[in-house]
Amino acid sequence: MLNVKVLTSFKNDYECEAKKAVEDVKSRIQKPGQFLNWIGFLPKNQIENIDNIYNLAQEAKKDGSNELAILGIGGSRHTTEALMNMIGMEDKVHFYSSVDPISFNKFAKKIEGKESKVKFLVVSKSGGTLETTVAYQNAKELVKTKTPNRKLEEAFVAMTDKNPEKSNLRKLVENGEIKLSGYVHDDVGGRFSIFDDATIFTLAFVGVKKEDTIKMLESSLKTQEEFLNEDVNKNDALKLAIFNVNARQDGKIKHFVEYFGDAFAGTTLWEKQLKNESLKANISTDTNIGPGYLHYNAESDLDENNKDSFFTFVSVKQDDKYANAVLKGVVSAYSKQHPVSTIELSDLSLSSIAKFIELKHFETLYTGNILRQLKGDVTPSDVALSEVLQPNVEIYKKEVKKALAQ
Repeated sequence: MLNVKVLTSFKNDYECEAKKAVEDVKSRIQKPGQFLNWIGFLPKNQIENIDNIYNLAQEAKKDGSNELAILGIGGSRHTTEALMNMIGMEDKVHFYSSVDPISFNKFAKKIEGKESKVKFLVVSKSGGTLETTVAYQNAKELVKTKTPNRKLEEAFVAMTDKNPEKSNLRKLVENGEIKLSGYVHDDVGGRFSIFDDATIFTLAFVGVKKEDTIKMLESSLKTQEEFLNEDVNKNDALKLAIFNVNARQDGKIKHFVEYFGDAFAGTTLWEKQLKNESLKANISTDTNIGPGYLHYNAESDLDENNKDSFFTFVSVKQDDKYANAVLKGVVSAYSKQHPVSTIELSDLSLSSIAKFIELKHFETLYTGNILRQLKGDVTPSDVALSEVLQPNVEIYKKEVKKALAQ
């Protein structure tokens, strides 16, 4: 279901470091505080809990709601957004993660005239994320103004921590301000949470069959086992990680992941978050949708002075003369000048998508791990890997709090 190729040969393959990276990750799975519960635990838990999540979605639609508006930022948005676009259901789901009034007014216009048919899904692990909190307050005012006869507690669904001591949003659920809720599970970082309750609920809400969702989760579990294999010849995630590391060690610091097809519109944002939060400043990742990006990037990409970039091209296998010619020509042109790898999905079924998602998860983990090994930076077993943490995000949040207090 995936065809991964590295078109560039390097002198050093880093296979020893790659094996150690796999061993390191495997030793931490399902241990508290490691933020790796998306491996094994989460997809298995969701299969076991699938009836409850689908029943929650049906309960949410009892009032006649047939569209979903997701209020969340970062992983709370991009994970679900990526999946909705890949399966072609993006028209049934609206996303909002801004904080300014102009943006909210623009969002409100998208659902104007059908407010009574829109269910608002509020997603935040802590329940205190500023952007999501402001969005929730604005959405409440919108519901009050546009649908005054609607019960406010029935207009929203919350996805948050199960513990009210850790989540203000859970407190609202327990106080009856929001009637329905699901969970953001422990030790699953936002950018790795694509199979958490919010996305599974969304799949159920838009009408994806339960058996198809189960197949997706089963594919996730099976693929995770493949990507925990220490043999690089049998592990495409390791293969891509080694490609990334080789490029970085060769002085390439900018990784451009070029997606071909509008179905990947949401995926670009998810991967950019996944890579940049995980790899920090070690590698700067940017993502684009082709072939449109060629008309604003190719001039720079193929300039003979461009010495610091490397590329991955992602596509779906298809029998089309023009699409295949463009992709083949672009890969040929770029690989003559830059390190290049390619990823081809056999189709956009949920099972194939799940395999692709796990490929990106593990590629990211292994890339960061190997790069740290080469610097002599080994993470103690009782400390979470830096690839799953995001401490620097808190820097700007602290400054925002100071600004609000003034």
